[in-house]
Amino acid sequence: MPIASEDLDQNGLVIGVSPERFREVAMPLLFDHLNAQCEGTIAVNRQARIVWINDKYAEKVGIHDPRSVLGKEIEEVLPASRLREVVQNGQPSMLDLMAFGDEHFVVTRIPLRDADGTLVGALGFVLFDRARHLQPVMAKYNQLQTQLAATQRELARARRARYTIAGFIGASAAASEVKRQARRAAQLDATVLLRGETGTGKELLAQGIHNLSLRANGPFVAVNVAAIPESLVEAELFGTAPGAFTGADKRARAGKFELADGGTLFLDEIGDLPLPLQAKLLRVLQEQEVEPLGSNQVKALNVRVIAATHVDLEAKVAAGQFREDLYYRLNVLALRLPPLRERREDLPALFEHLLDDIASRSGQSPLELAEDGLQLLQAQPWPGNVRELRNLLERAQMLSDSDPLGADALRTLLVDPQPTSTLDTAPVPAPATGEVRPLADSLAAAERQAILAALAACNGNRTRAAERLGIARASLYNKLQVHGL
Repeated sequence: MPIASEDLDQNGLVIGVSPERFREVAMPLLFDHLNAQCEGTIAVNRQARIVWINDKYAEKVGIHDPRSVLGKEIEEVLPASRLREVVQNGQPSMLDLMAFGDEHFVVTRIPLRDADGTLVGALGFVLFDRARHLQPVMAKYNQLQTQLAATQRELARARRARYTIAGFIGASAAASEVKRQARRAAQLDATVLLRGETGTGKELLAQGIHNLSLRANGPFVAVNVAAIPESLVEAELFGTAPGAFTGADKRARAGKFELADGGTLFLDEIGDLPLPLQAKLLRVLQEQEVEPLGSNQVKALNVRVIAATHVDLEAKVAAGQFREDLYYRLNVLALRLPPLRERREDLPALFEHLLDDIASRSGQSPLELAEDGLQLLQAQPWPGNVRELRNLLERAQMLSDSDPLGADALRTLLVDPQPTSTLDTAPVPAPATGEVRPLADSLAAAERQAILAALAACNGNRTRAAERLGIARASLYNKLQVHGL
């Protein structure tokens, strides 16, 4: 059957042309079309060295003379290129994103073979956003990039310390001294141990130290050791390798040490760290490297540790419940936070600050304290310190109808209110009644009172208290346990 003239074209393609002839004619046409429509084209040989680059691609990546890059390895010119993978495995990469500076190129990579099918190189086309059918992909990618950046910013804010040392309210001698020591500790990069009763503001001061240190722009990660189940403490602190244990994530999970890299890790209630993990923590502190659970590899870190506790670590060391070497490693810079009963003169300023903060969070007007209410609160022992005080004032804000708050309204909110007279009257011995106590009880009471007096005189320092009492430090620890102190 004769072929009509309209079945012929200028390149000689005819209906029913052989595959060989089709490839011979069509492939140059396809290459010319892609080269013209794309943002750039580049070719490499079997050694992933550049053998050709078109002018558009060279101009896009800032190359003035395309011939100057011929013979260079592809990564020297395009660090994120994956053309080497194509010439190594012979598999095309039909659609990918390649970073170059602040831009991302949409690229296609295909292997080049000779007539015998031997792999001789690879060809890369930069499609970028000129290809209209890729615009939805780019829009989705840009949306995800925006969401990722927002999430990263939010995460960074969540791990940023909020408080400063000035946020430790008080101008008493005790408060001023602890703030002075905190500012000194911020200038050093050593481990800090914060000691004090619950609610005295240990995490606030830890954040203040971080914010005043050279690590202020790094993360601040806080973890309460006592709040983590013992079986999970190691994974939480040091991270896990993929599938480290039954039920573990198939991917590696970073621990709190790794999250705090470049910044500060605050370990609250360090006295509750399980004894088997204390050796691993000691190694992390000494070597500045962490080995995730289930991994055989260590990761180098740059983390400052601030630890805190309300328990007597010396007593735990003496009882064999806390490693002595870890105690010395943590106790490099020790700060004792005074309880409220040792700085009662700070209470008026603290009341004002807390009432204003509670009001701003609740959207209500701040309450005022009447003089008798102030005196009543100053007379309380506050075993829970600032945390207990804030709780009381929050309940007063919600429940009290009187403003200013008087002693009668506040007394109903206190569990065991102490009389105001305790502020001005020192405790005196009870008058003799004729009742005779056993000598052992009297001696025990006297010993207990002597220990309390020595501790008070030494600001809680047990070593100095033992010296003042004329007994060994270990004996003092034993007596503290006997008397429930």
